[in-house]
Amino acid sequence: MPNEKEGLKPFISLILSTKIPKAALIVGLLTSIITTLAGLVVPLLTKNLVDGFSIASISVPLIIAIGVAFIVQAIVSGISLYLLTAVGQRVVASLRERMWQKLVRLPVSYYDKNSSGETVSRVINDTSIVRDLISEHFPRFVTGIISIIGAVTLLLIMDWKMTLLMLVAVPIILLVMIPLGKQMVKISRGLQDATAIFTGDIQQTLGEIRLMKASTAEQNEEENGISGIQKLLGFGLKEARIIALIAPIMQFVVMLVIVSIIGYGGMRVASGAMSTGTLVAFLLYLFQIIMPITTFAMFFTQLQKAKGATERIIGILDLPLEEGQDGLEMDITNETIRVSDVSFAYSEGEPVLKNVSFEALPGKMIAFVGPSGGGKTTIFGLFERFYEPTEGAIFIGDTPITDLSVESWRSQIGYVSQESAMMAGTIRENLCYGLKKEENVTEERLWEVAKMAYADEFIKEFAEGLDTEVGERGVKLSGGQRQRIAIARAFLRDPKLLMMDEATASLDSQSESVVQQALSRLMKGRTTLVIAHRLSTIVDADNILFIENGQVTGSGTHQELINSHSLYREFAEQQLA
Repeated sequence: MPNEKEGLKPFISLILSTKIPKAALIVGLLTSIITTLAGLVVPLLTKNLVDGFSIASISVPLIIAIGVAFIVQAIVSGISLYLLTAVGQRVVASLRERMWQKLVRLPVSYYDKNSSGETVSRVINDTSIVRDLISEHFPRFVTGIISIIGAVTLLLIMDWKMTLLMLVAVPIILLVMIPLGKQMVKISRGLQDATAIFTGDIQQTLGEIRLMKASTAEQNEEENGISGIQKLLGFGLKEARIIALIAPIMQFVVMLVIVSIIGYGGMRVASGAMSTGTLVAFLLYLFQIIMPITTFAMFFTQLQKAKGATERIIGILDLPLEEGQDGLEMDITNETIRVSDVSFAYSEGEPVLKNVSFEALPGKMIAFVGPSGGGKTTIFGLFERFYEPTEGAIFIGDTPITDLSVESWRSQIGYVSQESAMMAGTIRENLCYGLKKEENVTEERLWEVAKMAYADEFIKEFAEGLDTEVGERGVKLSGGQRQRIAIARAFLRDPKLLMMDEATASLDSQSESVVQQALSRLMKGRTTLVIAHRLSTIVDADNILFIENGQVTGSGTHQELINSHSLYREFAEQQLA
């Protein structure tokens, strides 16, 4: 994480690494400067108009010049505002693209440790802070500096004594603003972190709304939500207190300076040492100095916010990608899968698998049974390459699967789980999920795989057919319907390796029967790995592995295990008697 000594270096490096539209930025800043310079001309023209003011001597060219200055300032200001806002939007879009490309390619282990809601907050909220600094606060700061330098220079030329009187207010403002600004920085960072945590909690609760309601946890979640809101309120009130201090002090100092200038200037006008037009111009320039100074506090606060946001953005961008982004492209058809002395632990010192070894011959079915928590699903996680073995390796033929690219490997795997994960969208979109656009799956092919999965009949019953919306996580479909969609999706991918994790465990007997028929059709001729609690679904497996406490304690056919493995025999007697 960047330290304080590094200052703005990480922020500047991050911005420079994005696709900055340099031409738009340069033109936007130049037009912004032109706007500021045009604004500096107006008080001078006003001075001349006031000093020579009489009905008889109204200078038409002077009035036209003032009007032109205002029009030029308005038009150029609009162009500048658009260009600089566009720059900010493009920079933040570039940052979000890079973050999104990184997030979809991070290993599953990252999401085991980090809340998805907090991550979403980094992509949306933190990048928005950077955008606001670039497109709003930075241009104001630059033009404000130019405006102040220009105005002070002209004022010194016009009347240096009154200018020095006015500049006495600057150290007073700085004495007030610097300590309050530091406090604002701390509050802003705390607010960002609290916002990220609150976003994560809200997203999790709403994502599991059925669990929450089924568990009658409304009261608990209501209290948790209100607690998060109160934390945000606390930070907001702290911010409001500082603003409430800054605004009156600034207003007091500004009014004091204005009254002093008017009083002192009035005396000088009365004595003939200064013209009325000069006093008017002086006051106009004074406002051109005061206005930017009041925005500087916001700029430095936003700058500190952006530094904090940069730390978190860089933290994500610097994370290592999931292994296997590059690798071999290999057809695994008719290849033997070999697991050799594989051990694995999610946390150091807490092994989940210990020296697991087995082979899966092409077209054969390998089943995994055993007590819950034994490590069966973890084996599937290793096959999917969600995690890498702590020791040992998995081979396809003679090639470690880590030599293959994850895209090549996973594209040849069909995974049907107990949960049947679905995305919000239509049945068609869920069937085609993950397929490349150029594959152009035909309507006929979709109905064909639906029929093979015994899903065509219930899909036809929907008025929209394949274009029926399934709802978030497929909530508008029954468990059996979701499973058959998942099986149809596997048929569409035509996997070489099929993995099924208790695919019928949560279904009623009628749905299970239909789904089991579809699974049997899908398994035909494919290398298949099955996790099952119901032994009736795997009695015909070519090899059954009994997993206990992360170890293979028995292997063989159903009959062989009944004869040789006491716990398997006990399972069989309970379920198949």
